[in-house]
Amino acid sequence: MQRRDFLLAIASLSLCRSQVQAAESVRFGRVLPGRKLVFPADHGAHPDFRTEWWYATGWLSLPDGSPIGFQTTFFRVRTGVGEGNPSAFAPRQLILAHAAIADPKLGRLRHAERAARVGFSRAGYASGQTGVWVGDWRFEQSQGKNQSNYLAQVRTDDFAYSLQLIPSRPPMLNGDAGFSTKAPDPRHASYYYSQPQLKVEGSVTLAGRTSAVTGKAWLDHEWSSELLPQGAQGWDWIGINLHDGSALMAFRMRGEKDPALWSAASYRPENGATQTFPHDEVDFLPFRHWRSPRTAINYPIAWRLRVGTRHFELQALMPDQELDSRRSTGAIYWEGAVRLLENEREIGRGYLEMTGYGEKIRLD
Repeated sequence: MQRRDFLLAIASLSLCRSQVQAAESVRFGRVLPGRKLVFPADHGAHPDFRTEWWYATGWLSLPDGSPIGFQTTFFRVRTGVGEGNPSAFAPRQLILAHAAIADPKLGRLRHAERAARVGFSRAGYASGQTGVWVGDWRFEQSQGKNQSNYLAQVRTDDFAYSLQLIPSRPPMLNGDAGFSTKAPDPRHASYYYSQPQLKVEGSVTLAGRTSAVTGKAWLDHEWSSELLPQGAQGWDWIGINLHDGSALMAFRMRGEKDPALWSAASYRPENGATQTFPHDEVDFLPFRHWRSPRTAINYPIAWRLRVGTRHFELQALMPDQELDSRRSTGAIYWEGAVRLLENEREIGRGYLEMTGYGEKIRLD
């Protein structure tokens, strides 16, 4: 989703004014309609573009059956700085990573962040297949026989996980065959596909105790070079694995005055083709909020969602899934595990991301 713009804000904070002005003269890759996504090549990095991310989320079951959520996000940022400088210290590309565990027994997120410039074996990315890392954190496709499988591996002082994510179907292309618009002006677009219904096997370490886990996950891979549309305040996004094997992605871009500046959705039945839904067929309507005791921000944690003729309800696994990163990147947003209901019955589980409920996103 538009988290590319969040990353641009982070990158710009670390660059002086002259460096930012230099970056403005760089020609970044352009997102154009009609470009066909090709696999496995497009699983890998696209370093000509300004920003790119691999975003994996999911629900896991501990041995006692209790649920937890997990999130792994790796961002690649082309800064536009030092591209003519042969020094290995030039910050031409940055890798940033976020990881989190949503544990209802704790009642809040465990989360951590890392960032480094590419090089010196500290951080990097691969082309041709997924492979991105910062230190010993990594998200990559397997080598050898099962090259379509993914490995998400994170270790922090507070938690750790090592998870295999196993796809059963080809990627789901969002928008027009992977060309996903984010505003009425098609210039604000990304290349965007999802890998829903990923089977998960692995282990999670909490409070020093390692447990085997199983579950279902969702992966988004997106790349672009454009900034947020003018007047945008933030966005809301969901990726849901339905229990019948189908998948639902939906988002809306919120404006400063218009809460539905732009929206879209993709739905893929278990054994069918992907259906796309335009702006006027997708509605997000919040009806219950939670106020953060740390930031005093009010977040919607229960929603009514319309996609085409279907009406759903979203409910959070737990209210406090706020990521407060003011000590590092300065970003504050809500990203957590949710249930999807239809006719008062749970039909799926996935993740909800909400940004811009505090300060407006700034890119200066």
